[in-house]
Amino acid sequence: MKYAYYPGCASHSTARDMHESCLAVAKALGIDLQEIKGWTCCGASAAHQTDRILAAALPAANLLLAKEMNLDMVVNCAACYSRSKNTNYDVVNSPAVRKKVKNALGQDYDGSVAVRHFVEVLSHDLGPAKLKKAVKQPLNGLKVASYYGCYLLRPPEVTGFDNPENPTLLENLVEAIGGEALEWPGKVECCGGALNLTRTDITVARSAAIIEIAKAAGAECIVTACPMCQTSLDLRQLDMVKTTGKTYNMPVLYITQLIGLSLGIPPKELGINRLMVPPKAVLQALNL
Repeated sequence: MKYAYYPGCASHSTARDMHESCLAVAKALGIDLQEIKGWTCCGASAAHQTDRILAAALPAANLLLAKEMNLDMVVNCAACYSRSKNTNYDVVNSPAVRKKVKNALGQDYDGSVAVRHFVEVLSHDLGPAKLKKAVKQPLNGLKVASYYGCYLLRPPEVTGFDNPENPTLLENLVEAIGGEALEWPGKVECCGGALNLTRTDITVARSAAIIEIAKAAGAECIVTACPMCQTSLDLRQLDMVKTTGKTYNMPVLYITQLIGLSLGIPPKELGINRLMVPPKAVLQALNL
């Protein structure tokens, strides 16, 4: 399994643990991620709020590089995934957008490069059965709330990631590594991540509500596949104490971090030390 890998900007800043755990898990499972040379910012999340053509042209520049590699493009950031999928949708369905993107880049892009999230690769190409066989330290029934957020699922006609109302890809992966995948109603709620800097109060309120639902369902941790969601749910717990008076101590991990631990990859290689809320329950379940 070989793919053109687009890391995205967050992989070098606020989501280094997402990037590191993705690469570590891919290596352990024999998945060949070849980083796209010369990749640039996809414009998430500012470009699509200001200029439709810029929002399409920025991802198209990276998709053209992946096309030269003749490989599907894999991303591990839900925002980058969303913007790249939207670009494919726009250039395929709007000749006017395609023409303007061509003028902006000096090269035509036809929307033909398949964009895959790493979760899709693990779910569809590798499959839960093969993942289960690779597990060295199962989760021993750890209760996990899988959180999807917005970017992976919406709009469904663009992303095609999973059932937008009741997705199950993350749950299937959690069960494959020995966890108990909880059924809970908060997994597709919005965390307010796009407002993290401009209206922090909204992000804090939305994220606190999601953690409340997860705790009510019995969750010992939350897993996600989006750096904006992870920041909202993990980092903002410090602000939740100030606004709600409650200390949640809810570990929020990337799904690749949880999988990596089950594969026996050392926690430091997965960026576990960068989490704001220490995942004590997770490490205890793994006897670490």
